[in-house]
Amino acid sequence: MFKKLICSTLVGVALMAVTTIQAQTAFPAKAIRIIVPFAAGGTSDILARSLGQKLTESWGQPVLVENRVGANGNVGADHVAKSAPDGYTLLLSDVGALAINPSVYPNMPYDPVRDFSPVGMVAYSPHVFGVHPSVPANNVKELIDYAKANPGKLNFAISGTGGAPHLAGISFAQRTGINWTYIPYKGGSQAVADVASGQANVIMNGMLATYPTVKSGRIRALAISSAQRVGSAPEVATIAETLPGFETGSYQGLLAPAGTPRDVIGKLNAEMSKILATQEMREKLAVLGTEVRTAQPEALGSFIASEKSRWAQVIKESGIKFD
Repeated sequence: MFKKLICSTLVGVALMAVTTIQAQTAFPAKAIRIIVPFAAGGTSDILARSLGQKLTESWGQPVLVENRVGANGNVGADHVAKSAPDGYTLLLSDVGALAINPSVYPNMPYDPVRDFSPVGMVAYSPHVFGVHPSVPANNVKELIDYAKANPGKLNFAISGTGGAPHLAGISFAQRTGINWTYIPYKGGSQAVADVASGQANVIMNGMLATYPTVKSGRIRALAISSAQRVGSAPEVATIAETLPGFETGSYQGLLAPAGTPRDVIGKLNAEMSKILATQEMREKLAVLGTEVRTAQPEALGSFIASEKSRWAQVIKESGIKFD
């Protein structure tokens, strides 16, 4: 009887082990949700939907994109941070928002370093620095001269208070000594639309979401914020050509809740990197001025931490207070 009990116990343990291994190797066994913490039509949303479609094709499981908007990405990010750490709820976000928010919001509901398991970097899209065609400036120097001659006249459309485009505008104003009024929107797509219609004057927003409107002629691109000119728009100068060292942009990353099993993180990273490495995806994004940038999970974690320190210093030096 005792031997039978031991055998039964051993068989039970073995079955549990096999079940655990099968559960791990079977990932994904159900639908995955990618939470985008910004409005539809922005850089994060475009990337999430492109990536989600390819993951669905690869795994045969639906990958659904859900927009959870609010507080410059905090609402969506907090939802993911508090979700089950099983790989089925992910966050695709502008890394800048995650890194900047701790310096903007006094009572953050999550910690961008502690509460996530990074999956990997997805892409980098420089900011397009553009104006409505009615603004009498064709390059960065002309805009600086016009802004100085007309202090406070220009308004600057931003995707949200304290976001990466807002901080890029603050950094530019610090460097040049100009003054403009920031108008916050509920996402980059709305900011782009208002500059295109002439309701706002100036914008600095992710190239992926903005450049189609530039090509249509409704926004005039003065420059881009990358270190070098981009191949899809070689005629557009960089801000750094006028302000040496100036570089900002929309760095997009995929993250899971802290505690997500490493094998799940590894599988997500490997499949995402494989998809982004295809010629189809690289060409699709390159046309819109976006560069695929993949990295191991640890590299994304380190990048978020360094960006958090960088923007905290910019905000401190600016003396700006966020409501």
